[in-house]
Amino acid sequence: MSWLNAMRRGGYASIIGLSFSFSFSAFSIAADVPAVPVSTVVAERRPVTQSVDFVGRIEAPERVEIRARVKGVLDDVSFREGDTVAVGAPLYKIEKSLFQADVEQAQGALERVKAELTLATIQRQRAEDLVARNAGTVVARDQAVAQEAQTKGGVTSAQASLQTAMINLGYTDIYAPIAGRIGRTAVTKGNIVGPDSGVLATLVSQDLMHVTFPVSQRDLSQARKTGEGKAVEVRVRFSDGTLYDQVGKINFVDVTVDRLTDTVVIRADIPNPSGTLIDGQLVKVELQTGKPQERVLVPQIALIADQAGIYVFVVEDGKAVVKRIKTAGESGASAIIADGLSGGEQVVTEGFQSLRAGTPVRATLATIIGEGK
Repeated sequence: MSWLNAMRRGGYASIIGLSFSFSFSAFSIAADVPAVPVSTVVAERRPVTQSVDFVGRIEAPERVEIRARVKGVLDDVSFREGDTVAVGAPLYKIEKSLFQADVEQAQGALERVKAELTLATIQRQRAEDLVARNAGTVVARDQAVAQEAQTKGGVTSAQASLQTAMINLGYTDIYAPIAGRIGRTAVTKGNIVGPDSGVLATLVSQDLMHVTFPVSQRDLSQARKTGEGKAVEVRVRFSDGTLYDQVGKINFVDVTVDRLTDTVVIRADIPNPSGTLIDGQLVKVELQTGKPQERVLVPQIALIADQAGIYVFVVEDGKAVVKRIKTAGESGASAIIADGLSGGEQVVTEGFQSLRAGTPVRATLATIIGEGK
């Protein structure tokens, strides 16, 4: 029995030794795990103005559809598509010869009826003189008076015809009724155009522009209250997240509420000195009210969501640490952090896909995207 006990004791010792050796090897492998390279930014604190976001559309205050008012062959297109044109700038020219002939014909007709009026006036005067000397009849005088009046009517009609012909001749030159940018031309030189040709080109004003957006009554009331009696500032953000550098002011609130959506359409004027805003453009509208408050901001690309909520990875002592956060809206490309971060933390923005809590990291500090960039 002693030899059996000895074998048992030896076997146990071998197993214990093997287990110790395996544990030591696993520890060595874990210690050799390379650090994951990540990019980080510093969660910063800065003043943020309270804002409410809406979807809006840019509209030109003046929009003109250029059309031909007379029919003829297009002689010239006098603008470059997309150009900015001044008031009265020539746009199209229609062949003038037929309309010039109409003017001359109307002028001839007017001269003819003027001559007839001169003869009718002389005949009326002669008839009155004969009646005064008892040498003529009253009937002949009355007929002369009526003939003169009829001829005066013919002169008026001829003058109107001449004026119409001259107006039509003037329509052969199409000028810009407003200043702005002109779009593509629908016709080119040599084509026949007329009132039935549709829109030849569209001309829209540039500075300033309107931005219209629907707002619920609740949001509108809240914006007015938090504005503390000050004018509500309107900012425009483009689809790529950049903030437009001009500030708009509300100039119109619609007088009716949409019964289907319970919203009211609001319009704001916003300067457009460089022509950045384009008629029909879809933008994000921010109504900024109240005084700026200092808040913690991190890039939105750093936010991660799971079933438990939203979190970010931060770097502490060379390792990834999970921080659960609560957000309070957006400020450009950054998220406003209401709880979970106090500012100054190194927040991971790139490379967090393979991170776990406690993973060693090699952090490279990047520059946070500032507001409006």
